[in-house]
Amino acid sequence: MKALRLHAPGDLRFHEEPMPVAQADETLIRVTAVGICGSDLHWLGEGAIGDAKLARPLILGHEFAAVTEYGVRVAVDPAVPCEHCEYCRSNRKHLCPETRFAGHGSCDGSLREWMAWPTRNLIPIPDSVSAADGAMLEPLGVAIHAVRLAQVQPGSTVGVFGLGSIGLLVAQVARVEGAGRVLVHDPLPHRMRAAQSHGPWVQPWDGHACVNHALDCSGNAGAVQDAMAAVETGGRVVLVGIPDDDRTTFVASVARRKELTIQLARRMNETYLRALELVNSGRVDVRSIVSHSVSLGEAIRGFGIAQHRQGLKVIVNP
Repeated sequence: MKALRLHAPGDLRFHEEPMPVAQADETLIRVTAVGICGSDLHWLGEGAIGDAKLARPLILGHEFAAVTEYGVRVAVDPAVPCEHCEYCRSNRKHLCPETRFAGHGSCDGSLREWMAWPTRNLIPIPDSVSAADGAMLEPLGVAIHAVRLAQVQPGSTVGVFGLGSIGLLVAQVARVEGAGRVLVHDPLPHRMRAAQSHGPWVQPWDGHACVNHALDCSGNAGAVQDAMAAVETGGRVVLVGIPDDDRTTFVASVARRKELTIQLARRMNETYLRALELVNSGRVDVRSIVSHSVSLGEAIRGFGIAQHRQGLKVIVNP
């Protein structure tokens, strides 16, 4: 089977590899759609995410859908927690220190034709949910978790700073959770247009308007500072984005004077079924965020599209 491995920063290579063999708790799956995520771009550009370093050639890809060897269409949860530690036992599995995560560290991901994955991590999807929709459930789950952390209240105003796929989904989820208005900001015009296409409740942040809840979805220091400038005194800022140099900076006097609560978000926590419900009901539109689809053989070109921010979400179809 064909697989795409990252050997070093900027060095992606195709390999012919043997078919995987499923263990007792696993199912063999044929990968049908993989989203290229911002964290994949960190791996490609830096050979690392924070203190997780590239130790061997790694198959990237953690946003994916598949068909099982038995013909069942599934979305796939990329996180495999230990199920035994204090975090797993207290319903905080996303914080499990022993988690295996597809396409991260030493755990190969989904940019290949076949893989074996724990059966408990396979979520059946109906025919109304396409393979690309299924792959988008992972970033949607991240958005759901981030909005929960922001503690959005009905009728409130939410600020979203950074409109990659996560930011665009955060804007939609905030509305589902009752936000009256969502103010958005991104330097790229096509991203602003994508956010505003959802209705008059999405409006550009003018640099002055106050919001009740703010979420940084870029990791860029400027976006973090904008979020802190925009949020109300005593408000909450959720940092969702991953910074390029593993450092987040902001003007302390602004945060201190406002006595802000700064909340960092990590991946997601038990959000797949909610994500599937929102997509299947049409309350969240993930299809509008997919701007490019390429075959596995064209995946390197797909990474180039994503790196240059030419569209929104790039989907690879093995």
